[in-house]
Amino acid sequence: MEPQNPGKEEVSKNVKDLDDWLPITKSRSAKWWYSAFHNVTAMVGAGVLGLPYAMSQLGWGPGVAVMVLSWIITLYTLWQMVEMHEIVPGKRFDRYHELGQHAFGEKLGLWIVVPQQLMVEIGVNIVYMITGGNSLKKIHDISCPGCKSIKTTYFIMIFASVQFVLSHLPSFNSITGISFAAAAMSLSYSTIAWVASANKGVQPDVQYGPRASTTTGSVFNFFSALGDVAFAYAGHNVVLEIQATIPSTPEKPSKKPMWKGVIVAYIVVALCYFPVSMVGYKVFGKDVEDNILISLEKPRWLIATANMFVVIHVIGSYQIFAMPVFDMIEAFFIMKMNFKPTKFLRFLIRNGYVALTMFLAITFPFFGGLLSFFGGFAFAPTTYYLPCIMWLAICKPKRFSLSWFTNWFCIIVGVTLMILAPIGALRQIVLQAKEYKFYS
Repeated sequence: MEPQNPGKEEVSKNVKDLDDWLPITKSRSAKWWYSAFHNVTAMVGAGVLGLPYAMSQLGWGPGVAVMVLSWIITLYTLWQMVEMHEIVPGKRFDRYHELGQHAFGEKLGLWIVVPQQLMVEIGVNIVYMITGGNSLKKIHDISCPGCKSIKTTYFIMIFASVQFVLSHLPSFNSITGISFAAAAMSLSYSTIAWVASANKGVQPDVQYGPRASTTTGSVFNFFSALGDVAFAYAGHNVVLEIQATIPSTPEKPSKKPMWKGVIVAYIVVALCYFPVSMVGYKVFGKDVEDNILISLEKPRWLIATANMFVVIHVIGSYQIFAMPVFDMIEAFFIMKMNFKPTKFLRFLIRNGYVALTMFLAITFPFFGGLLSFFGGFAFAPTTYYLPCIMWLAICKPKRFSLSWFTNWFCIIVGVTLMILAPIGALRQIVLQAKEYKFYS
């Protein structure tokens, strides 16, 4: 008997069955406002609270310039991603690496995109574990000043316990409610941060000079601050995955509702980032903490509330960045390792992932240093210049045209960020690690 080759119909049925099971493509019924708050949740994260600190390292002029330039560049690269989602008629690039494969070839595309994307998503999840734990500890310390101090480690575990439950929601669309709450929280705590700072008023002995006492220190701090800003603008890793949840037809392509959502999201980003960074720096000057809420000690109830909002937000944000990781791992086990798509497989993969990010967060809780390290090393490529390289490879704009120049400008800015930011961040982590006791 001849071995039967699976026909085209059977292959496409298997692909469809897999698409219906994987979290990114399971449901394509999202509305434009889903895109708005998924993008806000993905972008306005813990990074916003570190922006006044970044401003204190950059100084007024460079600080404002870097903030505004980043807002413009990342909006432009996000527009490119939205346009490229359906650049091939009749095909949707539902995942960042699928677009990478189209731009650079099957194998090279995977090698270029997947490590960077995984680094960003796992990096964000680790930082959010730390942020959630730190904020819970802050709420405890504010609410009960006379109580016995509890290790941050335990608070990170409490935060992780929520993620162990939520990580079993099947698809991107099923976390919409959590994402909406998270987006509302990010606007709330950002507003509390800058309004409470403005209410406190400029401190009597405020100084705006460099934070470091040496020129070398100032230069490294400057590099590190670039990474903090890059971290704050990093929502691009999940943008194609968000767009994949929106229905699309030739008459009504998904890019229209998606772009509408992106515009709303970017207005919210501006309303969060610019007041927090400028007001926070103006009030506290070079003495601002790497998390603005730590600089604000009073009124106690308000700061406790803001920290609660941060916790709710990072609960949602963790899921937004974890979903594409679940999607990749689950697809790998089914397509490459020939596992069956079962609930038990999903249970093992997702619990294992949450446990891993919890362990790494407990082991290396250097919040400020991690922000700028991941911001520069991993976020700058996927946010600032990888979309531009893909655009040049796929759309091939005319040499020396406006599009060509714009993309090369973004690439140069992004590569500079990627090289300089981790240098400053590593120095910061080394300095913090000197005084650090494991699992304290």
